[in-house]
Amino acid sequence: QVQLVESGGGLVQAGGSLRLSCAASGRTFSTYAMGWFRQAPGKERELVAAISWSGGSTYSADSVKGRFTISRDNAKNTVYLQMNSLKPEDTAVYYCAADQRGVNTLVRVATPHYWGQGTQVTVSS
Repeated sequence: QVQLVESGGGLVQAGGSLRLSCAASGRTFSTYAMGWFRQAPGKERELVAAISWSGGSTYSADSVKGRFTISRDNAKNTVYLQMNSLKPEDTAVYYCAADQRGVNTLVRVATPHYWGQGTQVTVSS
């Protein structure tokens, strides 16, 4: 069992930056692939970025490539999403997720085993 708690969301102007954090409980964090999803009002939840258990492999959606960076610190049981050059269309609830099957499966099927409660990110124009 893994529990995930996100933090770092908030209100920011377009062009600004935010850093989301996701703290995980449990001693097996380092064996999970991790991902960040987002869901905007009226839209489906989408995978934004993912990272392998070692941090050696990452994925970024085309919509955020070059602006968002996912990273993890297994010693701190934490995964991060650094968001730069934010746009109003980045406004959404952002969710942290964990998947036991690896980053390739997480990216392909986007149905992780565990979810956080979400944190709101609002980008004003």
